Amino acid sequence: MKRLMLGNEAVARGLFEAGVKVVSSYPGTPSTEITEFAAKYDEIYCEWAPNEKVAAEVAFGASLRGVRSACAMKHVGLNVAADPLFTLSYTGVNGGLVLLVADDPAMHSSQNEQDSRHYAIAAKVPMLEPADAAEAKAFVKRAFELSEEFDTPVIVRMCTRIAHSQSVVELQERVEKELPNYEKNAQKFIMAPANAVRRHPFVEERMKKLAALGETDSLNRVEMGGTEIGIVCAGTVYQYVKEVFGDSVSVLKLGMVNPLPTELCKRFAASVDKLYVIEELDGVIESHLKNLGIPCVGKEMFTPLGEYNQTSIRKAFGLPVPAHREAPAVPVRPPIMCAGCPHRGLFFTLAKLKVTCLGDIGCYTLGSAAPLNALDSTLCMGASVSGLHGFNKAGGAASEEKTVCVIGDSTFMHSGITGLVNIAYNGSNSTVIILDNSITGMTGHQQNPTTGKNIKGEPAHAVDLEALCRAVGIERVRVVDPYDLQACETAVREELAANAPSVIISRRPCMLLKYVKAKPPVKVNEEKCVGCRQCMKLGCPAISFKNKKARIDPTQCIGCDVCTQLCKLNAIEKGDR
Repeated sequence: MKRLMLGNEAVARGLFEAGVKVVSSYPGTPSTEITEFAAKYDEIYCEWAPNEKVAAEVAFGASLRGVRSACAMKHVGLNVAADPLFTLSYTGVNGGLVLLVADDPAMHSSQNEQDSRHYAIAAKVPMLEPADAAEAKAFVKRAFELSEEFDTPVIVRMCTRIAHSQSVVELQERVEKELPNYEKNAQKFIMAPANAVRRHPFVEERMKKLAALGETDSLNRVEMGGTEIGIVCAGTVYQYVKEVFGDSVSVLKLGMVNPLPTELCKRFAASVDKLYVIEELDGVIESHLKNLGIPCVGKEMFTPLGEYNQTSIRKAFGLPVPAHREAPAVPVRPPIMCAGCPHRGLFFTLAKLKVTCLGDIGCYTLGSAAPLNALDSTLCMGASVSGLHGFNKAGGAASEEKTVCVIGDSTFMHSGITGLVNIAYNGSNSTVIILDNSITGMTGHQQNPTTGKNIKGEPAHAVDLEALCRAVGIERVRVVDPYDLQACETAVREELAANAPSVIISRRPCMLLKYVKAKPPVKVNEEKCVGCRQCMKLGCPAISFKNKKARIDPTQCIGCDVCTQLCKLNAIEKGDR
């Protein structure tokens, strides 16, 4: 049977068909759907872990027990999982272990544009890169075979275009191995120095064997066409090259992007008049070829920035671009917090008080946008808490009195806890604001350890944020409703003035959650409205201005009543019930 599948769905299908039993992940666009689709197969135990390091270690534990396991993450998540990955390369596996990593060229939903191939090279593990959904499924299954054959974790590198585009996938049956007896192997899996030093030569020899495999394996293939031009490429770029050139050029399509083949590249280069390397982001393949002494054209012709497409490749080669109808110009619409977003009231308060605010990764990063302009920084998951401590240690009492940080409930569980421990242990009078919207919002409403539900929506233990903060040494912990502007202002003022570290939990569920019921939309009494524009300072998309009067879009307003608290003339009235 064949089905049209998203790349991420095809990856999940590959996990199913490969007989995988355990998948642990942390959600991160563009990888999130892999685990969501995998969770639909009852044969696979799936979970959301607090972070990617934990997820990789869970997968290791399952592999150690002898079953096939996987973890999925986006490219910056691999930074978090790098610690176990580098040593996993030494230990190897019992059951096959695959890391599914989705890069994000053009940074559609990411804070950087890093190239995950560098991790495969540095950790000395094989990496496969599919070019469509069908290959995604096939490469996942092959990755488990390689993992067990060569005693290694394997990375499958996805990207936004492959993860979120569709192609036809042929479905096959699940093949599952019996659970083997567990046998202790201390020299292999206890990475004390004496054992690790004996495993390093194994890793080097393994990479040589994998490189030899890449010379003849079908993962890498040559498609001969015209010999005037030869192109080396991988992944989504292969699709663009074929659409632009068809069979008029010869193509070396690499499916195993680490280790890269040597003799295959030399033979291909000798078969064409001029060789080009087209690869998004960094010149990894190009460097490999030039280190072999193979003349080629790469990054001097193609940018290391963002995504490529058919048009950019045509332009690079000086080919005509097919005429197409230009889309009509439309006003730029930057991303913005939803109408009724519970974070808006808190950010309005911080902006009003002119507080310096270190931000974090999540929906609330949008608090940096006009007109709120409430954030001063955003670095990585959990950095707001640690950064606040450093900021205050550098600035002293003057900083402590006017600086806070914000972090979401899921991000706090991911990597904010240790920063809070550092504040308590090393003593700065820092005020941490946890924006608890009862869900992992930015990646599409995944559960997390604070929500009381697991990946399947079943009841699970819910971490008590208040008790957790007190347990790590924070005595001043309070909860506010971000829809109550006065309560927010009082809490922020009091905690900044206190001579002790503190936590404010801004608690209100995301208004997009199914169980959250909207109130009747508010409305503007035009006779009372004088056009002062105070309500516009909220940056709520439901509020606009026309004919010098405020207007409320009833199709967007959810009746949060935050704007009614700003109008001193009571021109914004609560809706009819």
